[in-house]
Amino acid sequence: MPRPQKCRKICALPKVVNFGPLEYVPEEEEAVQMGVDEFEVIRLIDLLGMTQQQCAKRMGIARTTVTRIYESARRKTADALANGKKLTIGGGEFTVCDGLRPECADNENCCWRSRNG
Repeated sequence: MPRPQKCRKICALPKVVNFGPLEYVPEEEEAVQMGVDEFEVIRLIDLLGMTQQQCAKRMGIARTTVTRIYESARRKTADALANGKKLTIGGGEFTVCDGLRPECADNENCCWRSRNG
């Protein structure tokens, strides 16, 4: 029996959750679904330049879990870009940062600070 999934900690929900090609795409085209945790891993590693270990600490999960999530998110992003599919972000088990977590105390990259500071 697998272990229960840890609730992933994210800084904020994405501002935009639907992306797609500018050209016409038939309605029957299946959208690529990316979880909020996958978006957060991409944001922390690729946008903020964190290591997988730093990302894991921020999200409260194992580094190996970050690796798995990161690979899945990159595959989904590539599928949407290469095949002209819509990309939708949403769903998953997560909690949103309230700025009170110890790892956010002195962190200028904490999204909570930029939202409320």
